[in-house]
Amino acid sequence: MDYKELQQKIDHARTLENPPSPLTYSDFQELLKERANDDRSYLTYIDKDDQRRELSYADFYQHVINCARFLQNHGLSHGDRIAAISHNHWHTVVQYFAAWLLGLVVVPVNLGEDDERIAYILENGNVELAFVRTDYRERFRKILEMYDNLKYIEWIVCEENIDTFTRKEGDVVFPEDHLGDSEALIVFTSGTTGAPKGVVLSQRNLLEDARSIAGWHGIDRETRMMCVLPIHHVNGTVVTLITPFYAGGSTVLNEKFRTSRYFPIIAQEEVHIVSMVPTLLQFLNNYYEDKERPETPTLRHVICGAGPLTIKVAETFEERLGVPIIHGYGLSETTCYSCFVPIDIDKQEHEKWRSDYGYPSIGVPIPANEMAIHDEDGNELPENERGEIVIRGVNVMIEYYNNKEANEDTFKNGWFRSGDEGFYIKDDDGRKYFFITGRLKELIIRGGVNLAPLEIDEVINKAPGVKAGIAVGFENEWYGEEVGAYVKMEEGADEDEETILSFCRERLPFSKSPKVVVFGDQIPVTSTGKYQRRKVTHHFEQWEDVQFRKQDI
Repeated sequence: MDYKELQQKIDHARTLENPPSPLTYSDFQELLKERANDDRSYLTYIDKDDQRRELSYADFYQHVINCARFLQNHGLSHGDRIAAISHNHWHTVVQYFAAWLLGLVVVPVNLGEDDERIAYILENGNVELAFVRTDYRERFRKILEMYDNLKYIEWIVCEENIDTFTRKEGDVVFPEDHLGDSEALIVFTSGTTGAPKGVVLSQRNLLEDARSIAGWHGIDRETRMMCVLPIHHVNGTVVTLITPFYAGGSTVLNEKFRTSRYFPIIAQEEVHIVSMVPTLLQFLNNYYEDKERPETPTLRHVICGAGPLTIKVAETFEERLGVPIIHGYGLSETTCYSCFVPIDIDKQEHEKWRSDYGYPSIGVPIPANEMAIHDEDGNELPENERGEIVIRGVNVMIEYYNNKEANEDTFKNGWFRSGDEGFYIKDDDGRKYFFITGRLKELIIRGGVNLAPLEIDEVINKAPGVKAGIAVGFENEWYGEEVGAYVKMEEGADEDEETILSFCRERLPFSKSPKVVVFGDQIPVTSTGKYQRRKVTHHFEQWEDVQFRKQDI
């Protein structure tokens, strides 16, 4: 595929048949200037020791201007790239917005990655300057010492109790060009194998997705959100930092998620909406199994996505804790969210889409994009037929950075190919409710038949005594792959393999049922809550040459 043909396909994937109305604020410069003199609260930061710092929009804007001046004084200009080596901190939010004000590009760094992966991101992201919190100074120094090709990076230490951006000399020179189409983020995806791919997002991508999220959830000037997710990921950044800023609301940024402080902080700060991942829902389910949670009269609902949500976890959370989950779906490549369950349906309808179809629905497309189910050749599939979830819209990324092969594969049919398997079912009004059944690359291929692990996960997690469990495809000489279960038990429950296997066999055909169970202390997940099945496949090596036959059971 030549460059012209590839670009046409990418352009098609980034365009809607019915384009949306122009954004109220076409870039971050316009948006920041609009908020510059607003004395209402924008950002409240709460650290792990419950120390609190609150900034109005006007305060925040002044910090952004100071940081922008700082960056200009260090010779950075439109298109240059910075990184933040930090946990969640209000300084980092300032750094992000200052970069976008100048048309710089932010390359977020996940400190949960190993040093080699971080070095790869810094090098391939062409980072020129890094803001490094004091906590990570020695680790960052060692990374630079280990990799000679990174020694060009200038780095600035950010101390906990001192604002770094105090140099006042010189005026900030704003770019004269419209910045909507400028690169804003390069997010390196946290793949389980191979080198990460750099997802390039524009300022317009970020603002379009924020507009759709705000409209869907009724986020306005009176809405207070809370961020408990890492802001090195698009979920934390787009949903709970950019969206309330775009809508004129406010947000509470937590340094980290703390189960015991989750509801008390919501009550204290009068939060309306929180963005979460399924792993955190499960933490709360377990914590409040035998205790009452604090009253939170302002809390409307939680947004949940970025990982596999099972019916069991969703039902338990909503019934035990009394908080509606607005389930959704999206990827870094589509900025953040692409669909949500509607918030204006009644309780019975909500529970139907949560529990009646084998998987919780991920909802219907947001205004920023269209969605469909395609076969391998790009043909649209009908209702109830499984295929690949594909997306087209104004929130689709510019491209994978410097990766022609990945771009050709991802955009080969003129839509963004998610790599996720799913299907849709229409409601009485003809709206398409989508469902995800698993990653196509995670599908277990047993005897030439594709099995979706999430379907098996649902059954494993309902087995007696199981706290959490995942289906794992392991190498097998007889079938190519067989199905195993990797399970963490409830405290005090017996590790009874036969009970779990029997439970699954009663509810699944033999081909899909786990043949063996391996017990562990922790289910491995990425920082955004996605299962890492391949990290536990080695536990099943002893069964590689075993033939599992129904008649032997």
